[in-house]
Order: sequence, then C-alpha cells, then structure tokens
Amino acid sequence: MTIPQILAVIIFAAMFILIVMDKIERQYVTLVCGLLTIVLVFGIAMRDMHAILETLNIRSIFTLDFWYAAGEASESSSGINWATIIFIAGMMVMVEGMAKAGFFRWLCMCLAKLVNYRTIPLFITFMVMSAVLSMFIDSITVILFLAAVTVELAKLLKFNPIPMILSEIFCANLGGSATMCGDPPNIIIGTSLGYSFADFLTNTGLIAGISLILIIVYFYIVYRKELTSNEGKAIDPKNLPKPKEAITSKKDFAVSSIIFGCAVIMLITHAQTGLTVAFIGAVVAIVTLVTAGKGAVSILKKVDYKTLIFFIGLFMVVGGLEQTGILEIIASFIGKVSGGNIMVMVAIIIWISAFASAFVDNIPFAATMIPVIKSLSATTGVSLDILAWTLSMGTDIGGSATPIGASANVVGTSVAAKNGYMIGWGKYCKTAVPATIIVITVSMVAIFLRYCM
Repeated sequence: MTIPQILAVIIFAAMFILIVMDKIERQYVTLVCGLLTIVLVFGIAMRDMHAILETLNIRSIFTLDFWYAAGEASESSSGINWATIIFIAGMMVMVEGMAKAGFFRWLCMCLAKLVNYRTIPLFITFMVMSAVLSMFIDSITVILFLAAVTVELAKLLKFNPIPMILSEIFCANLGGSATMCGDPPNIIIGTSLGYSFADFLTNTGLIAGISLILIIVYFYIVYRKELTSNEGKAIDPKNLPKPKEAITSKKDFAVSSIIFGCAVIMLITHAQTGLTVAFIGAVVAIVTLVTAGKGAVSILKKVDYKTLIFFIGLFMVVGGLEQTGILEIIASFIGKVSGGNIMVMVAIIIWISAFASAFVDNIPFAATMIPVIKSLSATTGVSLDILAWTLSMGTDIGGSATPIGASANVVGTSVAAKNGYMIGWGKYCKTAVPATIIVITVSMVAIFLRYCM
C-alpha cells in the first residue's frame, strides 16, 4: 500500500472507532477526519489539487444537471454529495413546519380514535403508520413523534409502551427501505447512482411490502400477551385527548399538509419531470419558510444542522478512500471471493451490510459501499442495479438489529428512557435480531428469484 492509501485507511478507521465509542459528537468526528483527509492525504501525501476539488465537489452545484436532469439521470461524481445534503435539509425544514402545526400528533390521535383506543388494533395501526410515513419522511422524525404519542397513550390506556415502540422502530426502518427518500442510506444511493423514487418503490418497495406483512405477524405473536394483559379495564373517554386539540393553527396545518402533498407528488414524478431531489428539497424548504412568515426563524433554529455537518465530513473521508484506490481493492477482493458468481456476491454484500450496520451507523457504511459496488459492477459485469438494491436492503434493515444501528433506534429508545421506560440491549435485541434475520433472509431470496435466476 502507498502512503496516501495508508493515511486514508487510518483516518477512516479512526472515524469509525470514534463514532462507535460515542464519546465525541459524531458531526465533529467526521468533519475533523474529513479535513484531515483533505490536508494530509490530498495536500501533503498526494499533492493533488484535482483530488481536493473532486472531493469538495462544489462546482456540481452550479451545473444545470444538478437541478434539472434532462433525459436519464447522470451518476453523481465522487466526493461530497451535495444533492443529498440539500434534499435532507429541505425535508428537515418541511417536517419542522408540519410538526409546528401539529400534523403528526393529530394523525396519531386520529388513528387511535379510529380503532377506539383498543390496544392490539392500535399496535398494528401504529406499525403500519410508522412504515408508511417513513416512506416519505425521515424515520428519525417519524419515531420521535410516534414514540412520544405512544407513551402518552400508554399512560392513558394503561399498557406497556415498550413493545409498541420497538415494533414502530423496526417498521420505520423497514418502511424507509421502500423508497428513495425514506432512509438516509437510500437517499445517498439514489442521488449517487441516479435512481428515481419509482426505481426504489418497484424494487426495494416490493421486498419491504412483503416483509412488512411478515413482521406485523411476527411482532403480534411475540407481544400479543403482553399488550392484552390490561385489556378490558374501564377507560373514561373524557380523559382521552381529542385529535383537534393537537392542531396548533388551522392555517399552518392546511398549508403544511398541502406542501407535504406537493413534495410527495414531485418525488414520485421526478423521473418524468426531470426535477432532481436537490431541486425538490430546495423548493420545499423555501415555500415552507415563506409561508411560515415570522415563524420561519423558529423553524430554521430547529433544523438538525449537526446531521448535515456529519454528512459533509463523512463524504470527504469516503472521498479519500475513493481517490486513493482503496475502494477498488475492496471491490476486487469481493469479486475474487465470490468467483464472479452473482448469487454469492449478493449474499456477501447483503449479510456483510446487515452485520456491519447493526453495530456501526448505517449511513457511513452505505456511503462507503457505493463506490465499492460501482467498481465491482464494472470489473465483474454484474448489473449495478442488483448490487444497489442488495446494499439498500442490507444497510436499511441491518441497522434495525441493535439500539445503535440506526438513528431512529437511538431516538426511539431515548424517548422511552426519558419517560421512565428503559430499553437495554438485551430487551431490544431479543426481538429485533430475529426480525432482522427474517427480513434479510426474505430480501436475499427475493433478490435471488427476481434478478439472479
């Protein structure tokens, strides 16, 4: 290995170790490691200004293709994926506007009332809602509100909220795997490889749909007795919250609902219209802020800038591995181990992705693997599409297995803990690991049958 390659690997390994240790906030870890990559790897070791410009990738923002892709979408160049950053930022602004208007709380309360506040129907309904919402909205936001409302309903209806929160977390990650905008790994895969919302929906979406049915049955069997232990106790309807009480402003509620509807339509049709996800994210954010008026400042303050900084630093570090050729070496190794057999290749990628994402945040793993599968496809002749769907399902679902595997897991368990319901590793993994194995197995078999036979 050359000196630049050794430095890139050391910086990358240090970043992962520090993220797993969780002693320093992860956005500072990736940003510092990203800057070290620029200075030490590209500047001092390689003395390559072209590599620096390629990794920073700022010039791509000022091209027409970045905002409007006429014809087929082009693959993103290496380095910082600004389309992902802008899209996520735009969706964050939209979601904060919806939350401020009380949209999520209203939706939860409406569904709870619809099933007459019965525990088992509520349990199943919230799982489905978690999956469906996560197809269009970041799973972190979905779980943040669902978990909070679940705890509130649990206190009123006197049931243990932990089973419901755990099932919601898993279904959020599963629903997020169905579309391009559901989970951050999918956003990165879609913007990097030029896939559309419809591409994901007709490929990973089909697998997620089949898996959701099995997972609902699985969690029902596992938690049925625990959830029905208090069923039948008298509940005073007067103590139950009314859905309309969740709405803070009827005007803001109507406007945020319209913006959300338009965002969904633009995402579904962006392959036909040529509007890129960066354009959609920017438009959604601007419209939300303009319609919010004086409330725009409070919305901007609540945006998760730490996550955006985390992404920027992460892309720089991965750019170091790509520019030095490390990712090509990894791709070559996988190709040799699989012997060019597509089924073996799929099995290796999906299980390694799932296992790694269970212990390390699935976002950096997905960002690292994208150049690997591109190189693997180029050297072996295996369709990039197949490898992309395999990577998507592996990272999205594998992250569900442990409390630290995905951001939604951390948020859900944190909300429960703040309300006095502690969820340790043992309690979490007892049901999440088998559920993860079920979905990964289903995904692998589905990919075999649909693409490899």
